[in-house]
Amino acid sequence: MPTPDRGDKLGFERDIKPLFREKDRNAMLAYFDLFDHADVAEHADAIIGSLLSGHMPCDGTWSEAELERLQRWIDMGKPA
Repeated sequence: MPTPDRGDKLGFERDIKPLFREKDRNAMLAYFDLFDHADVAEHADAIIGSLLSGHMPCDGTWSEAELERLQRWIDMGKPA
C-alpha cells in the first residue's frame, strides 16, 4: 500500500523489514538475514517464490497486500 508521506515509494526499513517476524529471521539466519537489506535484496526472488508457493512462512500465509508490497518493492529495484 502506498504510504501517505512518500507516495508509492517503498523502503526496506519501513515497508519490507516489518513483514518478517523475529522467528522468521531466526529460522533463516543460517542462510541469510531477513532483517538485512542486502541479504533480502539478493534473495528476493527466492523469498517471493517461497511465499507464493506456501513454503514460507511455515505457520501461515501472507496477505495479498503483503505479497503485493514485497513484489512492488522488488519491481522498484529493491530500494534501501
